[in-house]
Amino acid sequence: MKQITASLPFEWPSRAKMLSTVETLVIGTAGGLVFLLAGLPGGLISGSMIAVGIAAIAGRQLTLPPILTQTVLVLLGISLGSVVSRHLLQQVSAYPLTIGLLALATFCSTFGSSYYLQRIHGWDRTSAFLAGSPGALSQITILAVERGADLPGIAVVQTMRVIILTAALPMVLAFAGVAPSVAPSLTTTIASPLDLVELVAASLAAALLLRLIRFPASWMFGAMIGSSVLHGAGWVEGGLPDWVRGVALVGIGALIGSRFARMRIKTLAGHINAALGSFAIAIAVSAIFVGIVALTTQVKFSDVVVAYAPGAMDAMLALALTLHIDPIFVGAHHLSRFVFVTIATPGIVHLFGRTQDDVDD
Repeated sequence: MKQITASLPFEWPSRAKMLSTVETLVIGTAGGLVFLLAGLPGGLISGSMIAVGIAAIAGRQLTLPPILTQTVLVLLGISLGSVVSRHLLQQVSAYPLTIGLLALATFCSTFGSSYYLQRIHGWDRTSAFLAGSPGALSQITILAVERGADLPGIAVVQTMRVIILTAALPMVLAFAGVAPSVAPSLTTTIASPLDLVELVAASLAAALLLRLIRFPASWMFGAMIGSSVLHGAGWVEGGLPDWVRGVALVGIGALIGSRFARMRIKTLAGHINAALGSFAIAIAVSAIFVGIVALTTQVKFSDVVVAYAPGAMDAMLALALTLHIDPIFVGAHHLSRFVFVTIATPGIVHLFGRTQDDVDD
């Protein structure tokens, strides 16, 4: 009997991991509800992220298992796809110009942030370039290990950028009057049981297909594509219940906040100034390009701000969902940024970073 059990591919998580997961969800839910009841913009995701982040910094070992993370991303993708309409799809013609400017903004932001880290904080070139690259954290981490870069410092800079953007961006847009302080209902109806089954099936199929070809953020984008096709073609009406979307937003916030569980307070404190300064440079560069796009195109200002924000794809798309911002526009641009960073960063590090001989020594 023991031999059969040992051969099974699936293992139940340990009691400690289950308790850690429950604690993460409870803290995230509490934080999200507090922000929501306070009427703060993007309350569910921001409140969950901040509450879990504070608890993680305080020493709690908070985490979400992969299966739960994937479920949250699929739910988020379905919700994003449910707001697709023919009107949104007709705006795709404006994307080549704005995506081209985004590529330029990404390069300028990377070089500006890396120059700051080198001159002000004395970072080596490789670590500075990797920390200054917006997004694609998994690829950046792999490169950092291969090139012998300052992995803790890079992690702090990258994580702080996502945390600050996710917490501050909804409030900035609301105070500026370009996004609602309370997100309106994204769909007027809840899909019928049969339509919900079709949505889940199509979304999972698309997500698994993208995962097979190693497409970035496959769970979220696959579900978004599957849901978008069904809604855009008029085959499905309505979307997920509001409470399900709420669960997805709390889950994303908790996932982002739990990143601090792997950081020591000493490490965080030692790199906080570098993270804040690098973030300021990245925001300043992005703001210049946001202004150019806003003045030269008909795209809504709030759409451009979220699309050009140098944050993680999942977090920015979650904000698009909560703030009623065009998810197709935001998704296309953050996916493009991911591709730019993934393709260009290894070349930049090779040309401008330390040589491999320096690393080996």
